[in-house]
Amino acid sequence: MNFCDKNDIIQLTSKWTGERLPDGRPKVPDEDLAELRNLTLEEVWQPLFLKGYNCLFEEKLKRLHDDKRKLIGRAVTCTFVPSRPDLEEITKEIGEEEGRKGTFNQWVIDSLVEGDVVVADMYDKIYEGTFVGGNLTTAIKNRTKTGGAVVWGGIRDLEQIEGIDDVQIYYRGVDPTPIRNFVMTGFNSVTKIGGAVCLPGDIVFGYGGGVIFIPSHLVKYVIGFAKKMHVKDIFGFEMIRQGVYTTADIDIDIWPKEMLDRMIEFIAEDSRGEAYRDLSWEQEYADAQKEYGEE
Repeated sequence: MNFCDKNDIIQLTSKWTGERLPDGRPKVPDEDLAELRNLTLEEVWQPLFLKGYNCLFEEKLKRLHDDKRKLIGRAVTCTFVPSRPDLEEITKEIGEEEGRKGTFNQWVIDSLVEGDVVVADMYDKIYEGTFVGGNLTTAIKNRTKTGGAVVWGGIRDLEQIEGIDDVQIYYRGVDPTPIRNFVMTGFNSVTKIGGAVCLPGDIVFGYGGGVIFIPSHLVKYVIGFAKKMHVKDIFGFEMIRQGVYTTADIDIDIWPKEMLDRMIEFIAEDSRGEAYRDLSWEQEYADAQKEYGEE
């Protein structure tokens, strides 16, 4: 067994064809992360759900800061189980051979780089399952700059970490006990937060009471889908205002060619369409042809 094995990470995320981080995780571009900050949780969820990705969202979490900030970054995953002496002994031996120091959760946090978010399955352990406290949350903030953590388990030092700027943590509960009696079984491998599955390099999107894990290879698709939703709303509202179309005309899944043509003209000529002029509507025209037999 190895932890954070580059070859395993590349194999797990083989659908990603872009740049990778030194550990092998997909490096979704910073500009895409910035684009995601302009989207809502529902806009991110819908295209993934339509593609059959139905195990990416989990809402049974508390959050450190109960405000409108979003947690967005590249996932560093880790998985733990209750300790048993033989497993703990061999796991620590492997860690020493790999040059790792400290406790298992420190191994993970020591690996973080800018833009990362820790995703930790602590098997819902809260008593003696406090994955981070004041010191480690400070380390997360310093290493990731604007990141944080998603912990299916506990945290401690709540009053201290509430005062740390530019960090957000989703967690299951708070307990004053230090972390103990746990063993790592996976580091940058497949992990699970409640009912949601996360791979290393997935993009964590946290807002309100929920977190979505966006597969790295689908990030651009999600952004494009959301941008199309935006401009279709802008166009649709304007057409309803002018009395060109009714709400029944607009609120259909597949628009006919005539409506698509009018929207393309609107995007090209109206200043509100400027940000959407690079979008391709080839698929929408193909869907219209299939649905209505239009050429």
